[in-house]
Amino acid sequence: MRVWKGIGKFLSSHMAFVSPACVLLSVIFPEVFGQLKPFVPVFFAFMTFRGALDNDFHNLVEAIRHPLPMLVTLGLSIAVIPFCGYLLGTAFFGFDASLVCGIVIEYSVPVAVVSIMWVSLRDGSTSYALATLLISTVLAPVTIPATLQVLLGQTVRIDVASMMAEMLFTIALPALAGTTFNHASHGWGKSTLSPVLAPAATIALVLIILGNSTRVAPYLRNLTPTLVAVMVFICVFAAFGYLLGMIVARAMRQDDATVVAMTYQVGMRNIAAGAVIAADHFPSEVMFPVVIGTLFQQVLAALFGNLLDRVLGARGEGAGDGARGGTNGSAKDGAKAAAGGAAGKAAAASRS
Repeated sequence: MRVWKGIGKFLSSHMAFVSPACVLLSVIFPEVFGQLKPFVPVFFAFMTFRGALDNDFHNLVEAIRHPLPMLVTLGLSIAVIPFCGYLLGTAFFGFDASLVCGIVIEYSVPVAVVSIMWVSLRDGSTSYALATLLISTVLAPVTIPATLQVLLGQTVRIDVASMMAEMLFTIALPALAGTTFNHASHGWGKSTLSPVLAPAATIALVLIILGNSTRVAPYLRNLTPTLVAVMVFICVFAAFGYLLGMIVARAMRQDDATVVAMTYQVGMRNIAAGAVIAADHFPSEVMFPVVIGTLFQQVLAALFGNLLDRVLGARGEGAGDGARGGTNGSAKDGAKAAAGGAAGKAAAASRS
């Protein structure tokens, strides 16, 4: 068991290196790792179940009773990020409407299911993350067409039944099962089962990256200077999403667990959903800005995980040092006062 947990700990602590290595392998050997794609929904479902083991229904109720972080996250991901993407995309690539369209689609889709795994890896609030993910996905059949209509003047019809079925299998049912199990076991799921399943969940994340990243291979083999510029833009703008979530969360003075959740859920997108929409409703040129996000999303998630560790760790250490300093100072002052009192009493006794 120690070796098993050690494997999971090693992978999770080195995801900043594991993620790009997986992407590189998938691009080089798409025929090999493309065979994982049919199993990706199963991996997602397992990861959601494991993440939900850290919750009970009280936590979910609290997340709903205090919805401000969730509402802010939804506002940023549904409105602010797509609008900024449209403005910047038009500024840099306005000469090609297909590229602008792909950028808008990329950032109009719901929060990524895999965000739950990253939130859990970094000890974030999975109850808040699950609630946000569910609402984001439920709203998607309305928000995606509305965003494309407002920003692009494009009318699309979303396959609501397919999206709901995917959400049911990969999010809703596994989340309900994990939360119910932990609640019914009085916390045994979180304290005992979740740490045992954690390495398997991390391995599932690695397999998801390997499987999903194969879709960018055909595009990378036919790069042009314009497509390279699009790649750079998507990478920088995706990083902006993570950074925006972290800055807003800290400006709202949220606790560390909520900062982690907001960072990942503002930054991560359900790229698979965007790829389906692009393939069904738009010319093939629109696909590149959508799927190329796969190349960066997990790598950035790992890098921002390390950044969160430093930022929140430094804040925690600062608070701890301050508390320790205050405690030590109080103790010293008390000792000095006690010593002074004892000396005064001794002097009075000698005089008497």
